Amino acid sequence: MISAALTDMLGKWLDHQRALSGAAHNTLKAYQTDVMGFLAFMTHHHGGGMGLEPIAAISTRDMRSWMAHERGRGVGARSLARSLSAVKSFYRWLSEREDFEPTAVLSTRSPKFQKKLPRPLAEDAAAAMIDTVELQAREPWVAARDSAVITLLYGCGLRISEALSLTGADVPLPPVLRIKGKGDKERIVPVIDVTREAVDAYVAQCPYPLEPHAPLFRAVRGGPLAPRAIQKVMAQTRMQLGLPATATPHAMRHSFATHLLSAGGDLRTIQELLGHASLSTTQAYTAVDSARLMEVYDKAHPKA
Repeated sequence: MISAALTDMLGKWLDHQRALSGAAHNTLKAYQTDVMGFLAFMTHHHGGGMGLEPIAAISTRDMRSWMAHERGRGVGARSLARSLSAVKSFYRWLSEREDFEPTAVLSTRSPKFQKKLPRPLAEDAAAAMIDTVELQAREPWVAARDSAVITLLYGCGLRISEALSLTGADVPLPPVLRIKGKGDKERIVPVIDVTREAVDAYVAQCPYPLEPHAPLFRAVRGGPLAPRAIQKVMAQTRMQLGLPATATPHAMRHSFATHLLSAGGDLRTIQELLGHASLSTTQAYTAVDSARLMEVYDKAHPKA
């Protein structure tokens, strides 16, 4: 059993993460699940309650046992690395407040895994995706809806959750959109004409009233449109076009960034448009090779 004191400390750590880094709700939920899973294992492993004293006494051997247990139940290296990162963060925070030595946990090596780089679509494939997705729907307004959503992903570089969070108050689309991304971080995204026209075409055909506080994109029965619906229609479209399984809604956002960079866009500007905290994330996102990255740095660096 996990003690009330330790549970309370976990809650305070999550509050700290929310306040300090503006972690999103889903991120905090994942942190909580990862750390609670770790504590549950240690409780069973030690055959007794897990409180502040036992957690301070966790050894390197205990950590090896936990990681072996996780791998044994099929947890992949990437997921285990994420869990270990959450555990370390909590343990470091707790050790500072309870004044114990955290080396056994903090020195645990993260499992190695191959990072999967995103695969953007070629420019002609991205255009074909937008043009062909309309053919999958039986009703004209649904076809216009799907085309509008995917045009937003590619035209503005939005995440699918961001596109589907738009409301009736956002139309007609302004020259720039204020988008709240991960961790409620706000960014400004320009809206090009083709994107505005696609949304206008959907709005003109949507059979449901688009009230200011209601979702802009509606499901067939009038409720909020779910991401799964767009994922499904893109899967149908990529099969028709002979595109790989990597041609997903998120790939349209990757494509937006990569094609902007190929056209001479500045990496820092693209970072801001995507809402990335780190430039290294944008580099991976846009499939930038070292030569292209150095070219951007040479042009932008004040010492160049």
